Amino acid sequence: MQWRKGPFRPRETRARRLTMWLLAATVLVVGVLTGLTGVGGILVIPVLQTASGLSVQAAMATALCSFFFVGAVAVWLQQRRQAIDWAPALPLAASAAVASPLGAVANAHAPVVLLQLVLSLLIVFAGSSALFPPKAGALLRFEPASRRHRAIMVGIGAVVGFFSGLTGAGGPVLSIPIMVALGFPPLLSIAAGQVLQVAVAASGTLGNLFYGVVDFPVVAWITAVQLLGLVFGIRLSPLVSPQRLRRLVASLCLLVGAYGCIRALVAS
Repeated sequence: MQWRKGPFRPRETRARRLTMWLLAATVLVVGVLTGLTGVGGILVIPVLQTASGLSVQAAMATALCSFFFVGAVAVWLQQRRQAIDWAPALPLAASAAVASPLGAVANAHAPVVLLQLVLSLLIVFAGSSALFPPKAGALLRFEPASRRHRAIMVGIGAVVGFFSGLTGAGGPVLSIPIMVALGFPPLLSIAAGQVLQVAVAASGTLGNLFYGVVDFPVVAWITAVQLLGLVFGIRLSPLVSPQRLRRLVASLCLLVGAYGCIRALVAS
């Protein structure tokens, strides 16, 4: 993290430490909310932008890198329960892995206002999808031999991968609502989305490394804090009402996203 250089000032040092503690506490809360409801990880990006001193591009790239480790833990937990159907997950993740670096390249060249607007719209989309989940029609069973089903997965992965690389979003926030709306079972969609998150975070981070915008010290500690909150949230989830919490987090996403859209439009 790049802090302002200058002579040592005790008051400034205390202010920096206070900022770091507040940022860590906020990321911890986001991790807990993600563990409780499955929604909330995307809020790490505006938190980093606001409190860390990182540029917009660096905050997005740093958050995306942290999602690799969070996603890897989620995939491990899903695989232990044998909840992952790799037949749809692999083409989804493969196409996302190809598209994510392209989004990272676009991130490095896009105007800051545009990036903030797109991210804010994604946060609004995340909130609205959680508050008003898409209603699927007749459930589809993924057929590995079906070219149509494979093409759908490749198409979803490409779109989600690009926007993940562009904004730093993890990927499931887009892929899960899309897959459910198309008729795929929610459990299949969630598990496949976690695999996709690992793929887009890994390949998108490689794309971002060419531009030197990933802050690895920040990645290390926000990952640790997110995982701590995630585990705590998962353990706490049987004791609380998931519906109420989901509505709370969804409303928070809508407020943060709406504020970000207004701010980006005013700045333009």
